[in-house]
Amino acid sequence: MILGFLQECLLLWQSKYKTLIKAHMSEEENPPEKRPRPKLADHPFAPLGLKHKVVRAAISNGYDEPTHIQAQAIPMILNRRDVIGSSQTGTGKTAAFAMPIISNLNKHGKFRCLVLEPTRELADQVTQAFRTYSKYTDLKTALIQGGVGYGRQKEILAKGVDVVVATPGRLIDHYKQKTIHFKDIQIVILDEVDRMLDMGFMPDVKRIVKLTPKKRQTLLFSATIPSEIEYLAQWALKNPFKINIGQRRSAAETVNHYLYPIAREQKMELLIRLLNDMDYDSVLIFTERKIDAEVVARKLETNKHIAHTLHSDRSQRERKLALEGFKKGEFEILIATDVAGRGLDISGISHVVNYDVPRNPENYVHRIGRTGRANTEGDALTLFSADEGDAIKAIEAYIDQPIERVKLDEFEYAFTTLLQKQEVSKPVRRGRNRGYVPADTMPMNITRRRP
Repeated sequence: MILGFLQECLLLWQSKYKTLIKAHMSEEENPPEKRPRPKLADHPFAPLGLKHKVVRAAISNGYDEPTHIQAQAIPMILNRRDVIGSSQTGTGKTAAFAMPIISNLNKHGKFRCLVLEPTRELADQVTQAFRTYSKYTDLKTALIQGGVGYGRQKEILAKGVDVVVATPGRLIDHYKQKTIHFKDIQIVILDEVDRMLDMGFMPDVKRIVKLTPKKRQTLLFSATIPSEIEYLAQWALKNPFKINIGQRRSAAETVNHYLYPIAREQKMELLIRLLNDMDYDSVLIFTERKIDAEVVARKLETNKHIAHTLHSDRSQRERKLALEGFKKGEFEILIATDVAGRGLDISGISHVVNYDVPRNPENYVHRIGRTGRANTEGDALTLFSADEGDAIKAIEAYIDQPIERVKLDEFEYAFTTLLQKQEVSKPVRRGRNRGYVPADTMPMNITRRRP
């Protein structure tokens, strides 16, 4: 019996040994580097002309098909045309310029591509995008921004990089210190130019562009193209291919809009009441001023709501920790200003609260665009006082739809003319293209809501 068992073991070992020998011989005859690569020709990104390594990266990131701006921009950028693109956040714009640039650069060499971003958060996001799309190449991307020490940045630049993503101020500092030079730059990307214009960076942007070689490819992307940006494009770009992905004047259909009229001195009290009543996953609150963001955060903390702030007075480390903590769900409330909040890519935000009404209607769309993503519902709540009535009218006209007014019952309102309007129990119907109803004629829904 034991002898039979040993014979079976011997036969099994011989069988496995023969299999291993055959596999080894096959490996020598057809080593991995000589085997045919998986076919990528059928993937929707392949016909655009991208290198296989970049298409692989797109597939690994779950990209099924190119967006409108990607389909238009990628072939032009691959052909080294200058491009001016007008598109909103969330259209796939970063991939539209990052993927073809990676394809054209292809291999590690000199510093050849410069990307300018208005804020540290955007610079960090774009850097991560370049690293993601180039993960099957040996290209190196450096992030150059303020709020952190120079030492580590100098080390990275000295080792050699292909792409630099930078904010204008810190980049100029490195140029003055001669830790970076622009003589080998082939591609310049000016991203979120309207925001750089708003932040007063245009002189720095022009100075940087002047320092780059005249023979270069220049790409310009902006949500809007006012006259100042048109002049910049005429000066910096040569015969650009123009892409205009329809201006989004409304949030996604998955966003519910609500207006809460309130006396200014009661805004904080109403905000706390709303947070106590709401069933939320995470809340992004916008204020117009940095000091107001800090005041709101302190008031919320005294009422047992943990909140962190995001604005330009925070150090880079503090901003990074705040973003990471919010993304990971370590706390549920983040308070930001428009500059810091622009372009934030955070999934799962259930509510956006405008503690202050944005002065620019476009900023309203940018703010509320942080919620209602990926076919999930989101709520946009705006607290407004009598002195913000004109701003509300401008927003409703801009998005071409009235926004429902909500008054909470069981809340002791101070006197304000905003609450003296006609009161009805039937909610105002929302929806696009239903016409603009001026704020002073809008009926009010008197309900106790849990948005």
